[in-house]
Amino acid sequence: MAVNVDSFRVGEGEKVDLNARPTLVEPIYADKRDYKKQLKKRVERLGEMQEKLYAHDTFAVLLVFQAMDTAGKDGAIRHVMSGVNPQGTQVFSFKHPSSTELDHDFLWRTTQCLPERGRIGIFNRSYYEEVLVVRVHPEILASQRLPDGIAEDPAIWEKRYESIRDHEQHLDRNGTRIVKFFLHLSKEEQRKRLLARIDDPSKNWKASPGDIAERKFWDDYMRAYADCLSATSTEHAPWYIIPADDKKNARLLVSQVVVDALQSLKIDYPKVSPERLEELEECRVELLADA
Repeated sequence: MAVNVDSFRVGEGEKVDLNARPTLVEPIYADKRDYKKQLKKRVERLGEMQEKLYAHDTFAVLLVFQAMDTAGKDGAIRHVMSGVNPQGTQVFSFKHPSSTELDHDFLWRTTQCLPERGRIGIFNRSYYEEVLVVRVHPEILASQRLPDGIAEDPAIWEKRYESIRDHEQHLDRNGTRIVKFFLHLSKEEQRKRLLARIDDPSKNWKASPGDIAERKFWDDYMRAYADCLSATSTEHAPWYIIPADDKKNARLLVSQVVVDALQSLKIDYPKVSPERLEELEECRVELLADA
């Protein structure tokens, strides 16, 4: 069943208060079986729409995922996109920038990875790291080789928001539809998930002392996220704040948003001209005669 996800969308110009936004809501599934049934239905619909997107070859779709550690970005991407043809999807994860990337402006490295027309691109973290982790740890700016005075400018974050808004508007004008997800996790739920990584040998590889260290900056991150979401959610590139304490519910909500975004494009398979249909009929006759 379709679910109205408008309440999770950040309106353009809206002042976001993450303390007022839930990390857990009443689930839209009855039980595990119902969850699987709903997810399968949405994944199948997403697969159908992705085929039309590919055949239409006019639009691209960019999905941006941002969240605190353990919020479930990887799982959401894996489950929601499980029914999409790999040829029509691209997933990129952005961590510490390389030396080459630091020789360019902060939008350059992600611009190289934008989806072509007909494809769905997924950014697991993105250029938004430049107004999130870099804002929480401004010492990172020292490695970015910025002109004198830029790093010390009190308005640097507002100027970066402006650059991002202009960038996303440019992409939208040229056919790339952008949908952005902030998976909103509670600090207590993160604590439980970090403990699970330590206690479960099969998850030890995910555990990192760095994740524990970043928890000390939780309040700083929440302020950075709130400012970022407020400044960069627009009509053409909206943010959705998805309650993430329940992974299954989060996946269903994300899948519904993606399906809605694709359906809003109002695309279908390309129409074939009468001349082309005549050619195909001749091909059919030839193939039948060859039996």
